[in-house]
Amino acid sequence: MAVSKTPKNSADARKPLSGLARIAVVGAIGGAILAAMAVPVVAGIGKASDVAAEQIGALPAELATPPLPVRTIMEDADGNRIATLFDENRIEVPLKKISPNMQKAVIAVEDQRFYEHRGVDIQGLIRAQLENTASGSIQQGASTLTMQYVRNVLVTAARTPEQVQAARERTTARKLQEIRYAVQLERELSKDEILNRYLNIAYFGSGAYGVEAASRRYFGHSAKKLSPVEAATLAGVVQSPVGFDPLVNPEAAQVRRDEVLAKMEAQDFITPEQYNKAVAKSVQDTLKPKQISNGCAESDYPFYCDYAVKQILNDPNYGKTLQDREDFLKRGGVVIRTAMQPKAQAAATNAVMNTIPPKDPSKKGAAIAMVTPQTGEVVALAQNRVWGTKGKGKTTYNYAVDQKDGGTTGMQAGSTFKIFTIAAGIEAGVSPYRVFDSADDKTFAAGPWGCTDNYFGPYTVSNSTSSGQFNMLQGTAFSVNTYFVGLEQAAGLCRTVDIAKRTGMTLANGGELPTVQSFTLGSVEVSPLALATSYATMANHGVYCKPHAITKIIDERNSGKKIVSKVEPQCRQAVSREVADSTTAILTAVVDGGIGGRTGAAMSLGRDVTGKTGTTDTSAAVWFAGYTPSLSTAVWVGDPRGGFKYPMKNVYINGSYYGQVFGSSLPGPIWKQAMQGALADTPPETFELQTLYGLRSARGGGSYIPPTTAATPSPTP
Repeated sequence: MAVSKTPKNSADARKPLSGLARIAVVGAIGGAILAAMAVPVVAGIGKASDVAAEQIGALPAELATPPLPVRTIMEDADGNRIATLFDENRIEVPLKKISPNMQKAVIAVEDQRFYEHRGVDIQGLIRAQLENTASGSIQQGASTLTMQYVRNVLVTAARTPEQVQAARERTTARKLQEIRYAVQLERELSKDEILNRYLNIAYFGSGAYGVEAASRRYFGHSAKKLSPVEAATLAGVVQSPVGFDPLVNPEAAQVRRDEVLAKMEAQDFITPEQYNKAVAKSVQDTLKPKQISNGCAESDYPFYCDYAVKQILNDPNYGKTLQDREDFLKRGGVVIRTAMQPKAQAAATNAVMNTIPPKDPSKKGAAIAMVTPQTGEVVALAQNRVWGTKGKGKTTYNYAVDQKDGGTTGMQAGSTFKIFTIAAGIEAGVSPYRVFDSADDKTFAAGPWGCTDNYFGPYTVSNSTSSGQFNMLQGTAFSVNTYFVGLEQAAGLCRTVDIAKRTGMTLANGGELPTVQSFTLGSVEVSPLALATSYATMANHGVYCKPHAITKIIDERNSGKKIVSKVEPQCRQAVSREVADSTTAILTAVVDGGIGGRTGAAMSLGRDVTGKTGTTDTSAAVWFAGYTPSLSTAVWVGDPRGGFKYPMKNVYINGSYYGQVFGSSLPGPIWKQAMQGALADTPPETFELQTLYGLRSARGGGSYIPPTTAATPSPTP
């Protein structure tokens, strides 16, 4: 839409130029008058002409115009916004979505002859040169909108502070650049295209780049709805984005706004009545500022957001270098759709926050990770902390994930690792009905422990729950340490560790899992997400799927909401279906079934489910992990200051005293609350099991447990 209009003073503009002005016009040949504006006024025009000719000839012929940095949106699985990420808060819009009032306002105050010149306003240059000469300094620059657009492009394209400074310098070379490129652009683009580009690139103060972001920032609505007084306010800011920022300097902004309104009235862009009505309003009365959040720190889900961001920054598919990936993330203008499910995330957040409030005097922490077994999609991550670097109950560490993804070096997993020994035993052909002597204190003999070319010394273990004669189902239900060390030795320590690796388990610090005799007791440090992923492998019939937060990338700017990247599940068979399903059948008896004293009885969900408690020997960390056919979840509770120094013993948590916290005490209830919330209003599913040894799900009739000489278990916590 052209807003061209012959200026009221056009008659004066057609008057013959003075002698001095004519000399200036002649000197403009080859860029002389243009250069004269930027060099000391004592320099002669002839000398400036030589400088201009030489420097213009050395410039590139075309202006490189990289895509404008625009903000990226992160969404949950339902399309709700999680976070906005940007280096520059900008929303590109076509000219038809920018109010004519705004177009007229910026032309009136910045470039009245915009629709008449061809990139350089000779009359403006002459007037500016005369005033600069009279004052002895550069008072006016006479830059057209096209030249200003060129300058903004050069600044935006700069990638270092030195380049930015060079693009903004008031030097002969920079001015010549602007002129050369402006003239070239006027040959290639229409006036409306140049105006549109200018309004999208200009900085309007308060962190708003481009008129659309500025309109929303200051007035709470789109640029299409800008009134004359609002448009005049924005147009006035451009000259000095800080000095005329209406939120920072409302008085100065109002003076400047009124100047713009006067120019608009002088150009017949508004009527005298509109002018009088507009200047009668204070700037502050017209503002309805809206703060735009930027980054994960200002998200309602900062820890999930940060995990998704880390996935992009760590993935070369999003750019060869870290800088490339940061640019893609904060300048690319894409929509990042994540796997976060609002219902699951809300349930997880409420469960950890309600059980242990962030500012609880105990300073204990809790974290939870929830994964879809069939895809590896991370549907929820939560912890009982608020994002921040200072203050009680705040942190920027994500306790639920590995160190490379923003987490810590991990926490000992305790008896949740017994799942790997169960699978190793089944895979090695150890019958789940084989009875092991599981004395209260037992020393296991030295030997290779099923590992080629290895030798392990004697290993002594004590029980914390039950003791006696147990088979696999009973030993699992009661979480008997000596039973599992015996099973680990029989199945093979190296096989046990290998199954953990195959199902996706790694140390939280990224290292390899160590082959140690205490492995089945969870003596290594891992993250809740890694544990939830390994458990998900068993829920998915032995198929491991790599955990991921991002499902697709949508390019709204260049491709019209086209999906440019879709993250397909990366899955592989880790253990056989029969081994995985048999492991599942055994774990269901921990929660459901007829085994009295089972550690996970309180976590029954009234649907097919598995579960396993985990408590380290020193109570440095406590866990609960388990899954349904469609959701795997792991919960950790401990002390972020160090579990060994601050164990889960003799402590008041959320007003209740605990002599010792067990996996069933706090992690279990957190797990249950989160699972119930996430699965609410979803029909119950059944495990479709293909097991060995006639094993069955506990809710499907109970796993067969033949008579044994097992001792009556002592009450378990």
